[in-house]
Amino acid sequence: MNALFPLHATTRDIIVHVAVTFLPEQSEPDRGRWFWAYHIRIENQGEQPVQLLSRHWIITDGRGIQQELEGEGVIGEQPVVQPGKSYDYVSGCPLNTATGSMRGAYTMIGSDGETFEVTIPHFALIAPAVAE
Repeated sequence: MNALFPLHATTRDIIVHVAVTFLPEQSEPDRGRWFWAYHIRIENQGEQPVQLLSRHWIITDGRGIQQELEGEGVIGEQPVVQPGKSYDYVSGCPLNTATGSMRGAYTMIGSDGETFEVTIPHFALIAPAVAE
């Protein structure tokens, strides 16, 4: 287990690692706003380069309400990850509840032209308790 990235999922020699951090300085609980940053590392342990084409997220808030987000690439990029290399990025997620979760998948294409889905592990979004 990687201490920096406690969560991971492996699909076809692609490992997606996730680490989550609650950001109190960007959260306003009295206004019903909580914010987390998540750091993703995509590691290619396969034999061929892969390119991340798109993402699909399912975000669930503390009330069980789901929101699906889809789009090209991540943070405005469609990175190519060479064999034995990794790609890191950081993004954020606001919620209107103090807890929630995220899960999803990336659509990748190999140098052979085959597209495939890579699982993003399910991870919790939990704000620390605030003393009243």
